[in-house]
Amino acid sequence: MRKTIYNILLLLVVGGLFTACDSEGDKFDYNKVGLLITGTEQVPVQRFTVDELPAAYAVTVKATRRCEQPVAVKLAIDTSLVRAYNKEHGTAYYPVPASCVTLENGVVTIQQGEALSSSAQVKVVSTDGFVEGATYVIPVTIREVTGEGGEIIESSRTIFLQISRIISFYSLENNQNASSNYIFPDDKMVNLTNYTIEFKVYSYNFGNVGNIKRVLAIEGKNEEEANMFRFGENGSAGGDILQWVLPGGRCFSNTHFKTNRWYLVSCTYDGSTFKMFVDGVEDAQASGTGKATPFQRFELGMSWGNYRNSQFFQGRLCEVRVWNRALTASEIAMGFAGVNAQSDGLVAYWKMNEGEGHIFHDATGHGYDMDWTDTWRDDRENGVLVAHDYSQYIRWIKDDNNKVAQ
Repeated sequence: MRKTIYNILLLLVVGGLFTACDSEGDKFDYNKVGLLITGTEQVPVQRFTVDELPAAYAVTVKATRRCEQPVAVKLAIDTSLVRAYNKEHGTAYYPVPASCVTLENGVVTIQQGEALSSSAQVKVVSTDGFVEGATYVIPVTIREVTGEGGEIIESSRTIFLQISRIISFYSLENNQNASSNYIFPDDKMVNLTNYTIEFKVYSYNFGNVGNIKRVLAIEGKNEEEANMFRFGENGSAGGDILQWVLPGGRCFSNTHFKTNRWYLVSCTYDGSTFKMFVDGVEDAQASGTGKATPFQRFELGMSWGNYRNSQFFQGRLCEVRVWNRALTASEIAMGFAGVNAQSDGLVAYWKMNEGEGHIFHDATGHGYDMDWTDTWRDDRENGVLVAHDYSQYIRWIKDDNNKVAQ
């Protein structure tokens, strides 16, 4: 419908024709002027960058043709619209807390002979109370129109201003000597029949095909039904291709990863299909086997025998998440900066941004903290796990490369 409106607006420019759509079909009173919030012609969500407080965003209303008389439009912030938008589009936006935002000059006017209104000012005055990882929007909607001849285009009645903040963060800087496993107690085992595994990864370099660089694995206590991620595996199209070794199969990314930039990798299984997303975009998929992953073990790097040096992934890691459901593409796209630790279906969430110490804390509170004084690895490649304290090899880094727009 939005594409239809956009194309018709183009026709208006060249030929003076306009038609608008509403929930009942194509209806428009040709004797009236169509009114819409500027910026909503194609998509209703627009980015509102908040660097310093207070931060302002100008909202205007435009008409489909010049108004023959003045038209006054009353705007309002209506946070109740967020729930309906999420339900319709499969998103997980949060309404901005009322105390954090103001609307100034909420009645805008399109003067006679004009097609663009004066501007209202939406201001973010505080971020106190914002939940870490949540993505907030400010719904600004046309509440009322005063003046003859103006008719609201319903599909463009509301603009959702997505608050974007620049966030600096710590991440884990990999050290080959830290490569090991953390095994959770038996009562923490979760049988993942449908799931999503996510992590953010940053590489300093890639080798050629065959020069494997192993990132991590989520698996059963005895490595069964593993979900393992590595670059450079034989059979790939380059050393910069990510392989997902999944229960009963393999999946290679189509993306050629680049060095010195962050990527969000999201891998879902819905019971029949495995899908890999890179930066929120579906990248590759494989058919399912119906096998579940008995999540009870986390492997950092390559911990087996002497391979931790030869298969060392030189780079950074953060935002590792395990879900008990397959996320939608819309949900994945919203999680590049982080997610709400209390999100539905989030089993374990290691932000890996502690900045000090050797414990990877589980942000969900579900008890999946990982203490790197208590790790296990197969030193002699004989199937016998040996306890190791590798806490001294945990390294944290925070620099200009560790920034993200939420």
